[in-house]
Amino acid sequence: MIRHIVIWSLTDPADAPRFKALLDSCRDVVPGIVEFDVGIRTEGLEANTDVVLVSTFADRAALDAYQVQPHHEGVKAELTKMRSARHVIDYYVEKK
Repeated sequence: MIRHIVIWSLTDPADAPRFKALLDSCRDVVPGIVEFDVGIRTEGLEANTDVVLVSTFADRAALDAYQVQPHHEGVKAELTKMRSARHVIDYYVEKK
């Protein structure tokens, strides 16, 4: 399996709920998505960024399919307009 984590800082942190809703709409766009969790900065908890996606894909083919899926491509275009920074890490994880 592959864990895909993306962290964003937003130009306007007030956009976080809309950003999250857009990401959540990608939850089931391709087979092979095992985990898909979007979190936003929570008042009173430590954070130096605004939004995080923690997702797991069954294999490289599922992650690759997700990256080029048309709905996901449209969402990425919208998210790009709202972000000031993006960080990503993909890594292999063992099945539990």
